[in-house]
Amino acid sequence: MIPALETRRLCKSFGALTVAADIDFLLAPGARHALIGPNGAGKTTFVNMLTGALAPGTGQILLSGDDITHVAQSARVRRGVGRTFQINALFRSLSVLDNVALGIAERYRFATRTWRPAHAYRDLRDECLALLDTLGLADEARRRVLDLPYGKQRLVEIAIALGLKPKVLLLDEPAAGVPSMESGRILEVLDRLPRDISILIIEHDMDLVFRFAQRITVMVQGAILVEGTPEEIARDRQVQQVYLGEQRHD
Repeated sequence: MIPALETRRLCKSFGALTVAADIDFLLAPGARHALIGPNGAGKTTFVNMLTGALAPGTGQILLSGDDITHVAQSARVRRGVGRTFQINALFRSLSVLDNVALGIAERYRFATRTWRPAHAYRDLRDECLALLDTLGLADEARRRVLDLPYGKQRLVEIAIALGLKPKVLLLDEPAAGVPSMESGRILEVLDRLPRDISILIIEHDMDLVFRFAQRITVMVQGAILVEGTPEEIARDRQVQQVYLGEQRHD
């Protein structure tokens, strides 16, 4: 089976600092996969290379078997690579509907037609509302993003990413800054996403990781330390020592 996303000997350095060292990684079709590791492990740098925001030094990145190592970031989005960010990048003064509509308009390639608001296109508006309904955000469509609780703002980010019809969805700390009660809502949404979307999350909330992921990759100092099922990761002594803490799974 061809992986949804794959890296081969992916490397990146900033001068003498190595932030990615020969990373071989597979994201299976329909995967629910988590990438964890201590701060500074290189997780976000790795995702930046996957999306094209950062060029690798050496190595390959393949999307459904096609080499996209040198494909531009915008072209990767059109090929099906979606992403959210550790700190949300929403237009806070605009409505939820407008934020999602702008993302979908980019897919339709008329986001630059600024003489009409994106949501004025009927088909686009209907698609936005249907998407918001699936995420439990339909009642918030007309509210400004800045008036929403932070957990719902993170859901708006996910809605924008889904509006781009991704084959692979990369979520950079979707629960960052979200109260624990609201992070449960994010997990519910992730659990309901279509199984044909392969999902990789970077997350420090270990409860969310162990409830969501079918496989977990642990990164330390720019290299993969270990990969396995949640049960295997929970028992791994190296992981306990460098990241999870001895007390968690004793």
